[in-house]
Amino acid sequence: MMSDFIWVEKYRPKTIDDCILPENIKSTLKSFIEKGEVPNLLLSGPPGIGKTTVAKALCNEMGVDVYVINGSDEGRFLDTVRNHAKNFASTVSLQSNGKPKVIIIDEADNTTSDVQLLLRANIETYHNNCRFIFTCNYKNKIIEPLHSRCAVVDFSIGGKEKVRLAGVFFNRVKEILDLEGVTYDDKVVAEVIKSYFPDWRRVLNELQRYASIGNIDTGILSSISDVNMKDLARDMKDKDFGKVRKWVVENLDNDPASVFRKVYENMYVTLEPGSIPQAVLIFAKYQYQAAFAVDQEVNTLACFTELMCDCKFK
Repeated sequence: MMSDFIWVEKYRPKTIDDCILPENIKSTLKSFIEKGEVPNLLLSGPPGIGKTTVAKALCNEMGVDVYVINGSDEGRFLDTVRNHAKNFASTVSLQSNGKPKVIIIDEADNTTSDVQLLLRANIETYHNNCRFIFTCNYKNKIIEPLHSRCAVVDFSIGGKEKVRLAGVFFNRVKEILDLEGVTYDDKVVAEVIKSYFPDWRRVLNELQRYASIGNIDTGILSSISDVNMKDLARDMKDKDFGKVRKWVVENLDNDPASVFRKVYENMYVTLEPGSIPQAVLIFAKYQYQAAFAVDQEVNTLACFTELMCDCKFK
Protein backbone atom coordinates (compact mmCIF):
# COMPACT_ATOMS: atom_id res chain seq x y z
CA MET A 1 0.00 0.00 0.00
CA MET A 2 1.10 3.59 -0.67
CA SER A 3 0.66 4.43 3.00
CA ASP A 4 3.44 1.95 3.81
CA PHE A 5 5.99 3.88 1.76
CA ILE A 6 4.99 7.54 1.67
CA TRP A 7 5.98 9.16 4.95
CA VAL A 8 3.19 11.74 4.81
CA GLU A 9 0.65 8.90 4.83
CA LYS A 10 2.59 6.47 6.99
CA TYR A 11 2.98 8.96 9.83
CA ARG A 12 -0.24 10.91 9.39
CA PRO A 13 -1.66 11.66 12.88
CA LYS A 14 -4.78 9.68 13.76
CA THR A 15 -5.91 11.79 16.73
CA ILE A 16 -6.23 15.51 17.43
CA ASP A 17 -3.70 15.22 20.27
CA ASP A 18 -1.13 13.95 17.76
CA CYS A 19 -1.74 16.84 15.36
CA ILE A 20 0.69 19.75 15.55
CA LEU A 21 -1.63 22.70 16.10
CA PRO A 22 -1.93 25.99 17.97
CA GLU A 23 -3.43 25.32 21.40
CA ASN A 24 -6.58 27.34 20.76
CA ILE A 25 -7.41 25.29 17.66
CA LYS A 26 -6.65 22.01 19.41
CA SER A 27 -8.91 22.97 22.33
CA THR A 28 -11.77 23.84 19.98
CA LEU A 29 -11.52 20.55 18.13
CA LYS A 30 -11.25 18.50 21.32
CA SER A 31 -14.41 20.18 22.63
CA PHE A 32 -16.28 18.76 19.63
CA ILE A 33 -15.03 15.28 20.51
CA GLU A 34 -16.02 15.67 24.17
CA LYS A 35 -19.52 16.75 23.18
CA GLY A 36 -19.78 13.95 20.63
CA GLU A 37 -21.02 16.37 18.01
CA VAL A 38 -19.18 18.01 15.12
CA PRO A 39 -20.74 21.05 13.42
CA ASN A 40 -20.33 21.92 9.76
CA LEU A 41 -16.77 23.20 9.58
CA LEU A 42 -14.65 25.34 7.26
CA LEU A 43 -10.93 24.70 7.88
CA SER A 44 -8.89 27.47 6.30
CA GLY A 45 -5.12 27.85 6.01
CA PRO A 46 -2.04 27.51 3.78
CA PRO A 47 -1.23 24.27 1.90
CA GLY A 48 0.38 21.44 3.86
CA ILE A 49 -0.45 22.81 7.31
CA GLY A 50 -2.63 19.82 8.21
CA LYS A 51 -6.25 20.74 7.48
CA THR A 52 -7.14 17.42 5.84
CA THR A 53 -5.26 15.48 8.50
CA VAL A 54 -7.20 17.30 11.22
CA ALA A 55 -10.53 16.63 9.48
CA LYS A 56 -9.78 12.91 9.21
CA ALA A 57 -8.42 12.68 12.77
CA LEU A 58 -11.52 14.40 14.13
CA CYS A 59 -13.81 11.95 12.33
CA ASN A 60 -11.65 9.00 13.39
CA GLU A 61 -11.87 9.94 17.07
CA MET A 62 -15.60 10.47 16.86
CA GLY A 63 -16.10 7.10 15.16
CA VAL A 64 -18.25 8.42 12.32
CA ASP A 65 -18.63 7.26 8.72
CA VAL A 66 -16.64 9.51 6.37
CA TYR A 67 -16.72 10.21 2.65
CA VAL A 68 -13.96 12.37 1.11
CA ILE A 69 -14.23 14.35 -2.11
CA ASN A 70 -11.24 16.25 -3.49
CA GLY A 71 -12.32 19.59 -4.86
CA SER A 72 -9.38 19.69 -7.28
CA ASP A 73 -10.78 16.82 -9.32
CA GLU A 74 -14.15 15.40 -8.32
CA GLY A 75 -15.59 18.29 -6.34
CA ARG A 76 -15.78 20.65 -9.30
CA PHE A 77 -18.20 18.43 -11.15
CA LEU A 78 -21.85 18.80 -10.26
CA ASP A 79 -22.60 15.17 -11.10
CA THR A 80 -20.16 13.94 -8.45
CA VAL A 81 -21.84 15.93 -5.71
CA ARG A 82 -25.32 15.13 -6.98
CA ASN A 83 -24.70 11.39 -7.04
CA HIS A 84 -21.96 10.22 -4.67
CA ALA A 85 -22.31 12.83 -1.94
CA LYS A 86 -26.10 12.77 -2.06
CA ASN A 87 -26.26 8.98 -1.83
CA PHE A 88 -23.87 8.93 1.11
CA ALA A 89 -25.56 11.77 2.98
CA SER A 90 -29.10 10.47 2.52
CA THR A 91 -28.55 7.06 4.13
CA VAL A 92 -28.40 6.33 7.85
CA SER A 93 -25.14 5.02 9.31
CA LEU A 94 -25.38 1.60 10.94
CA GLN A 95 -21.93 1.73 12.54
CA SER A 96 -21.59 5.08 14.34
CA ASN A 97 -24.13 4.75 17.18
CA GLY A 98 -26.54 7.18 15.60
CA LYS A 99 -23.95 9.91 15.06
CA PRO A 100 -24.24 11.90 11.82
CA LYS A 101 -22.03 10.94 8.91
CA VAL A 102 -19.39 13.39 7.71
CA ILE A 103 -18.49 14.44 4.17
CA ILE A 104 -15.06 16.05 3.80
CA ILE A 105 -14.74 18.35 0.81
CA ASP A 106 -10.98 18.78 0.45
CA GLU A 107 -9.71 21.91 -1.34
CA ALA A 108 -13.25 23.28 -1.50
CA ASP A 109 -11.96 26.60 -2.82
CA ASN A 110 -11.22 24.81 -6.11
CA THR A 111 -14.89 23.98 -6.64
CA THR A 112 -17.21 26.10 -8.76
CA SER A 113 -19.93 28.34 -7.35
CA ASP A 114 -22.54 25.96 -8.77
CA VAL A 115 -21.07 23.07 -6.80
CA GLN A 116 -20.90 25.18 -3.66
CA LEU A 117 -24.54 26.21 -4.04
CA LEU A 118 -25.50 22.55 -4.33
CA LEU A 119 -23.45 21.73 -1.24
CA ARG A 120 -25.20 24.48 0.67
CA ALA A 121 -28.53 22.91 -0.29
CA ASN A 122 -27.26 19.49 0.83
CA ILE A 123 -26.23 20.91 4.21
CA GLU A 124 -29.81 21.98 4.80
CA THR A 125 -31.47 18.91 3.29
CA TYR A 126 -29.39 16.33 5.19
CA HIS A 127 -28.82 18.26 8.41
CA ASN A 128 -30.26 15.50 10.58
CA ASN A 129 -28.05 12.83 9.07
CA CYS A 130 -24.81 14.39 7.84
CA ARG A 131 -22.24 17.07 8.58
CA PHE A 132 -19.82 18.69 6.14
CA ILE A 133 -16.17 19.64 6.70
CA PHE A 134 -14.64 21.87 4.04
CA THR A 135 -10.91 22.56 3.75
CA CYS A 136 -9.58 25.49 1.76
CA ASN A 137 -6.45 27.58 1.22
CA TYR A 138 -8.44 30.74 0.52
CA LYS A 139 -11.72 31.15 2.39
CA ASN A 140 -12.64 34.18 0.28
CA LYS A 141 -13.25 31.71 -2.56
CA ILE A 142 -16.03 30.05 -0.58
CA ILE A 143 -19.41 31.62 -1.35
CA GLU A 144 -21.04 33.48 1.54
CA PRO A 145 -24.17 31.24 1.74
CA LEU A 146 -21.88 28.24 2.35
CA HIS A 147 -19.39 30.13 4.51
CA SER A 148 -22.14 31.35 6.83
CA ARG A 149 -23.39 27.81 7.50
CA CYS A 150 -20.04 26.65 8.87
CA ALA A 151 -17.96 27.24 11.96
CA VAL A 152 -14.66 28.63 10.66
CA VAL A 153 -11.35 27.36 12.01
CA ASP A 154 -8.47 29.50 10.76
CA PHE A 155 -5.13 27.66 10.77
CA SER A 156 -3.06 30.82 11.10
CA ILE A 157 0.17 30.58 13.07
CA GLY A 158 1.81 33.65 14.50
CA GLY A 159 4.09 34.97 17.20
CA LYS A 160 5.37 32.59 19.83
CA GLU A 161 3.27 29.75 18.40
CA LYS A 162 5.49 29.67 15.32
CA VAL A 163 8.56 28.94 17.39
CA ARG A 164 6.79 26.41 19.61
CA LEU A 165 5.19 24.49 16.75
CA ALA A 166 8.40 24.45 14.72
CA GLY A 167 10.14 22.94 17.76
CA VAL A 168 7.43 20.31 18.20
CA PHE A 169 7.63 19.42 14.53
CA PHE A 170 11.44 19.26 14.69
CA ASN A 171 11.18 16.60 17.41
CA ARG A 172 8.47 14.73 15.48
CA VAL A 173 10.62 14.70 12.34
CA LYS A 174 13.61 13.36 14.26
CA GLU A 175 11.44 10.53 15.61
CA ILE A 176 10.41 9.65 12.05
CA LEU A 177 13.99 9.73 10.77
CA ASP A 178 15.09 7.50 13.65
CA LEU A 179 12.30 5.03 12.91
CA GLU A 180 13.29 5.00 9.24
CA GLY A 181 16.95 4.44 10.13
CA VAL A 182 18.08 7.64 8.41
CA THR A 183 21.32 9.36 9.43
CA TYR A 184 20.84 13.11 9.75
CA ASP A 185 22.36 16.35 10.95
CA ASP A 186 20.13 18.26 13.39
CA LYS A 187 21.09 21.61 11.88
CA VAL A 188 20.19 20.47 8.38
CA VAL A 189 16.80 19.15 9.51
CA ALA A 190 16.17 22.49 11.21
CA GLU A 191 17.10 24.31 7.99
CA VAL A 192 14.64 22.22 5.95
CA ILE A 193 11.86 23.00 8.43
CA LYS A 194 12.76 26.69 8.36
CA SER A 195 12.68 26.72 4.55
CA TYR A 196 9.18 25.25 4.21
CA PHE A 197 7.45 26.14 7.50
CA PRO A 198 4.52 25.72 8.11
CA ASP A 199 4.05 23.30 5.19
CA TRP A 200 4.50 20.08 7.19
CA ARG A 201 3.67 17.96 4.15
CA ARG A 202 6.40 19.57 2.07
CA VAL A 203 8.95 19.12 4.87
CA LEU A 204 8.29 15.37 5.10
CA ASN A 205 8.24 14.94 1.33
CA GLU A 206 11.53 16.78 0.94
CA LEU A 207 13.22 14.86 3.77
CA GLN A 208 12.05 11.55 2.32
CA ARG A 209 13.42 12.57 -1.07
CA TYR A 210 16.77 13.52 0.44
CA ALA A 211 16.87 10.34 2.53
CA SER A 212 16.35 8.21 -0.58
CA ILE A 213 19.60 9.46 -2.13
CA GLY A 214 21.78 9.49 0.97
CA ASN A 215 22.19 10.96 4.40
CA ILE A 216 20.48 14.17 5.43
CA ASP A 217 23.59 16.25 5.98
CA THR A 218 25.11 19.53 4.84
CA GLY A 219 25.45 18.16 1.31
CA ILE A 220 21.76 18.85 0.65
CA LEU A 221 21.82 22.47 1.77
CA SER A 222 22.67 23.62 -1.75
CA SER A 223 19.31 22.22 -2.85
CA ILE A 224 17.40 24.47 -0.47
CA SER A 225 19.70 27.47 -0.30
CA ASP A 226 18.98 30.78 -1.96
CA VAL A 227 18.59 30.48 -5.69
CA ASN A 228 20.90 32.64 -7.81
CA MET A 229 19.33 36.08 -7.65
CA LYS A 230 22.14 37.98 -9.35
CA ASP A 231 21.72 36.20 -12.69
CA LEU A 232 17.96 36.64 -12.61
CA ALA A 233 18.18 40.34 -11.76
CA ARG A 234 20.68 40.95 -14.56
CA ASP A 235 18.62 39.08 -17.15
CA MET A 236 15.38 40.82 -16.11
CA LYS A 237 17.08 44.21 -16.29
CA ASP A 238 18.28 43.34 -19.81
CA LYS A 239 14.76 42.07 -20.64
CA ASP A 240 16.35 38.87 -21.90
CA PHE A 241 13.25 36.68 -21.98
CA GLY A 242 15.14 33.57 -23.11
CA LYS A 243 17.57 33.65 -20.20
CA VAL A 244 14.80 34.44 -17.69
CA ARG A 245 12.82 31.45 -18.95
CA LYS A 246 15.93 29.28 -18.64
CA TRP A 247 16.39 30.50 -15.05
CA VAL A 248 12.78 29.61 -14.22
CA VAL A 249 13.12 26.12 -15.66
CA GLU A 250 16.35 25.48 -13.76
CA ASN A 251 14.97 26.69 -10.43
CA LEU A 252 11.41 25.42 -10.49
CA ASP A 253 12.40 22.30 -8.54
CA ASN A 254 12.29 24.67 -5.60
CA ASP A 255 8.88 25.31 -4.10
CA PRO A 256 7.25 28.03 -6.28
CA ALA A 257 6.15 29.89 -3.15
CA SER A 258 9.77 29.87 -1.91
CA VAL A 259 11.00 31.15 -5.27
CA PHE A 260 8.49 34.00 -5.21
CA ARG A 261 9.49 34.81 -1.64
CA LYS A 262 13.21 34.93 -2.41
CA VAL A 263 12.73 37.11 -5.48
CA TYR A 264 10.38 39.33 -3.48
CA GLU A 265 12.92 39.74 -0.66
CA ASN A 266 15.63 40.55 -3.18
CA MET A 267 13.63 43.24 -5.03
CA TYR A 268 14.73 45.97 -2.60
CA VAL A 269 18.26 45.42 -3.86
CA THR A 270 17.47 45.04 -7.56
CA LEU A 271 14.61 47.51 -8.18
CA GLU A 272 14.40 51.29 -8.19
CA PRO A 273 12.48 52.48 -5.09
CA GLY A 274 9.65 53.88 -7.21
CA SER A 275 8.98 50.45 -8.73
CA ILE A 276 8.67 48.53 -5.47
CA PRO A 277 4.94 49.21 -4.84
CA GLN A 278 4.06 47.93 -8.32
CA ALA A 279 6.30 44.89 -7.82
CA VAL A 280 4.54 44.04 -4.54
CA LEU A 281 1.16 44.02 -6.33
CA ILE A 282 2.55 41.81 -9.10
CA PHE A 283 4.05 39.32 -6.63
CA ALA A 284 0.80 39.18 -4.66
CA LYS A 285 -1.24 38.46 -7.79
CA TYR A 286 0.92 35.66 -9.13
CA GLN A 287 1.63 34.05 -5.77
CA TYR A 288 -2.13 33.82 -5.26
CA GLN A 289 -2.56 32.33 -8.74
CA ALA A 290 0.18 29.77 -8.05
CA ALA A 291 -2.23 27.86 -5.77
CA PHE A 292 -4.44 27.11 -8.78
CA ALA A 293 -2.03 27.19 -11.72
CA VAL A 294 -1.86 24.00 -13.79
CA ASP A 295 1.59 24.94 -15.10
CA GLN A 296 3.83 26.59 -12.50
CA GLU A 297 6.49 27.42 -15.09
CA VAL A 298 4.03 29.48 -17.12
CA ASN A 299 2.69 31.26 -14.03
CA THR A 300 6.16 32.08 -12.68
CA LEU A 301 7.40 33.24 -16.08
CA ALA A 302 4.30 35.42 -16.51
CA CYS A 303 5.09 37.06 -13.16
CA PHE A 304 8.69 37.79 -14.14
CA THR A 305 7.62 39.04 -17.57
CA GLU A 306 5.24 41.55 -15.97
CA LEU A 307 8.03 42.66 -13.62
CA MET A 308 10.34 43.18 -16.61
CA CYS A 309 7.73 45.24 -18.43
CA ASP A 310 6.41 47.35 -15.54
CA CYS A 311 9.37 47.86 -13.20
CA LYS A 312 12.68 49.67 -13.42
CA PHE A 313 15.83 47.83 -12.35
CA LYS A 314 18.93 49.39 -10.83
